[in-house]
Amino acid sequence: MTTPEHAAFDPEWLITCLQRARNALLANLEGLDDYDVRRPMTPSGTSLLGLVKHVASVELGYLGDCVGRPAGIELPWDDESAIAESADMWATPEESREWILDLYRRSSAHADESIRSLGLGAPASVPWWPEERRETTLGFLVAWMLEETAQHAGQADVVRESIDGTGGSDHDAIGDAAHWEAYVAKVQAAADHFRD
Repeated sequence: MTTPEHAAFDPEWLITCLQRARNALLANLEGLDDYDVRRPMTPSGTSLLGLVKHVASVELGYLGDCVGRPAGIELPWDDESAIAESADMWATPEESREWILDLYRRSSAHADESIRSLGLGAPASVPWWPEERRETTLGFLVAWMLEETAQHAGQADVVRESIDGTGGSDHDAIGDAAHWEAYVAKVQAAADHFRD
C-alpha cells in the first residue's frame, strides 16, 4: 500500500484520482435526455456533452500525442480553424451521445496505458505551449490533466444543477429538499446585507 506522502509518485494512484474525476464528469449526464445534455446552459454556451467532448480531446492530446503515443483517433475538430471556433466544446447533431462517450472511454484507456507503459518521468513535449516551457514530463501532464478534468467536472455539477436541480454526488446525503431550501435562504439573507 502506498503511503500518502508517496502517493503522488504512484502511477496507479494518479490513475485512480483521474478516474474519479472522469466518473464525476460523466455522472452529470445520467438520467438526462439528448436535448438536456446538449443545450447551452451558460452565456458562453457550456453544455454537458460539450464538456465531455472537450475533456476527451484534451486527454488524447496531452496523454497521447504529447508523449509520443498518438491514439490514431481522427478528431474532425482538431485543426486551427475548428479550435478557434471552439468546435471541441459542443456536440453537433451528427455526433451521437454514445459516440462521444465512447471517444471518452477510448481516450481514457489510451491515457492510462500511456501512464502505465511510459512511467511518470517519461519526456513530453507540448507544441502549443510557449517554447520555454514546452518540454516537460508525463507526470507533469498527468497532474495537468487531473486539474483539467476536475475543473470541468465541477462545471458539469453546476450545469446539471441548473438543468434539473440535481446536486453533486453528496447532495442527497447532506440533506433533503427542506434542508437545501433553508440553506439557500440563509445564504441569500447573508448576501442581502450587501445589496444596494
